[in-house]
Amino acid sequence: MGLFDKLREPVVLKEDSSAKKQLEQLDFYSKLAPESVKEQIEQDKKLVYYGIKGEEALMFELKNSHMPMYILHDIFFEENGLTTQIDYIVITRKVILIIECKNLYGNITVNNQGDFTRTIQFGKRYHKEGIYSPITQNQRHLDMIKEKRRNTKGLLTKAIFEHYFDDTYKSVVVLANPKTIIDMKYAPKDIKSKIVKVDGLNSYIKRLNDESRNENMSDKQMKELADFFLQSSIPNTTDYTAKYQLEVNEEKTVTVKEEPIQNTYFDSIENSPVYKALKDYRYKQSVKEKIKPYFIFNNAQLEEIIKTNPQTLEELKSIKGFGDAKCLKYGKNILLILEDY
Repeated sequence: MGLFDKLREPVVLKEDSSAKKQLEQLDFYSKLAPESVKEQIEQDKKLVYYGIKGEEALMFELKNSHMPMYILHDIFFEENGLTTQIDYIVITRKVILIIECKNLYGNITVNNQGDFTRTIQFGKRYHKEGIYSPITQNQRHLDMIKEKRRNTKGLLTKAIFEHYFDDTYKSVVVLANPKTIIDMKYAPKDIKSKIVKVDGLNSYIKRLNDESRNENMSDKQMKELADFFLQSSIPNTTDYTAKYQLEVNEEKTVTVKEEPIQNTYFDSIENSPVYKALKDYRYKQSVKEKIKPYFIFNNAQLEEIIKTNPQTLEELKSIKGFGDAKCLKYGKNILLILEDY
């Protein structure tokens, strides 16, 4: 820490969130939309509302941490045609935290393969369902940040940046619902270390800084990094008229263009069954070969496979990173998985 550094308390550089505007839009549509889509809209309203409340609880903890840090809320990045929304970026003296906030209902179990399962009680009945891993979700955020920062570096500084990236940038999933019980008895160690309940967040941040061997960043270095993220962030706009296939006329009445898709659970690539099937194949293959999963194909390539839906090895080769050797080794299995969906 520099001799003249004055930062002693948290400073919030961006507190607003696109979620509140989304909630206003949903409220507007729920009042005017036809009955055929109202149930879907009400469901999304609840999800957005719970998300807002969870992030407010997290912000309260950060503001009361009494630690020098810059706080950025709801940051939206775009890089190489991919987009990602990050709940919080927190810049402290030694580490930068990339935070995914989850205000989940029900109890969570993480098994020895890192799969997440949620159990919800309805009276005397229990409903169990698999949920998309927030660890994987936040890793995509880290990958995006790494790419954006790497593109600002020269040849030498790029190598140094990549060498120290994992020591400096930390992924953390914060569970904002105090009633949620999480069972990580059999969870892999690296997953356990990235999950914390909201009331333990400040202790977690302090421990990361205490254990880090990084040099302290000065006020200036911290602020410059925060400004970079702020300047790189773009507006996050969600088009609900497209999602629900709605049409708003001049009289402010809402009609449905076509019959919308009833099942909105798989409304994004990462929530789709084919995404999970390909990810499971990648994981099992990486264990078999004793290599990192991204050596088989990374998350960007995984999404591109689903978007392009190749039917032949030649079509698979059109995806960046899939040469003859990779297609020969993994192509047949990938195409077989795609056929099932």
